[in-house]
Amino acid sequence: MAEKTRYSDEELLEFKKLILEKLEKAQVDYHLLRNVITHNNENDTEDTSPTFKLIEEGASMLSKEEAGQLAQRQEKFIQHLKAALIRIENKSYGICRETGMLISKERLRAVPHATLSIAAKNNQQN
Repeated sequence: MAEKTRYSDEELLEFKKLILEKLEKAQVDYHLLRNVITHNNENDTEDTSPTFKLIEEGASMLSKEEAGQLAQRQEKFIQHLKAALIRIENKSYGICRETGMLISKERLRAVPHATLSIAAKNNQQN
């Protein structure tokens, strides 16, 4: 039996659902971080929002610079997730860009935007 060269449409759909969930959460987190950066202690309805209160309490110790760095990282993560969705659409998702072999499902579930297999990633670090 020949070795599998790509994930099936059903498998790609499973990964797409996972990525869409992560993307939605990442976008919410990004917007909350942006609000922390731009919030000027105004007394508006945002102050009473339970979600904003949670992030405000968690981020009250963050400086605007730290929040900005976190927002940049989150934005980059969102871009990687969107790129993974494009790879799903063109059916190249899950294929290691160095070896051409399939990236393990376990790795893709943990890092759904991965473009390198664990072996290729380890080789890069050496």
